[in-house]
Amino acid sequence: MADNLILVCNKCSAKNRVPVSRLNETPKCGKCGTVLPNENLSRPVNVTDATFDREVLGSALPVLVDCWAPWCGPCRSIGPIFDELAVKYKGRLKIAKLNLDENPGIGSRYSISSVPTLFLVKNGRIIDTLLGALPREQLESQIARIL
Repeated sequence: MADNLILVCNKCSAKNRVPVSRLNETPKCGKCGTVLPNENLSRPVNVTDATFDREVLGSALPVLVDCWAPWCGPCRSIGPIFDELAVKYKGRLKIAKLNLDENPGIGSRYSISSVPTLFLVKNGRIIDTLLGALPREQLESQIARIL
């Protein structure tokens, strides 16, 4: 089962079992034929207040969420690291980015008072909250805990 993901069709809500090895083949829903949303992107996914629950808490994959702001120097400095991690952990981890200036609801909901703030999420639960611009090695150590 670890070699498969369950992707839910946005059109008919059918659950589809898709082998991780075939995610790059643009999988389609077995019931209605609609192209399935592929959470397994090799780049970070931008999330908003409106999509956070679905993209992060409802993700079939563990998620590393980067809560950031465009004016934050440390946030901008670690941005390229998240791009690299998305490629490295493709198929095993979703990297999500949440701009707190544009999405204050999540910041308020989780009492985020500084940026960058990172969430490690697994099975719809926030496992840990990390504060500050962590070095790549420390980020990978934290990721290993949820994989």
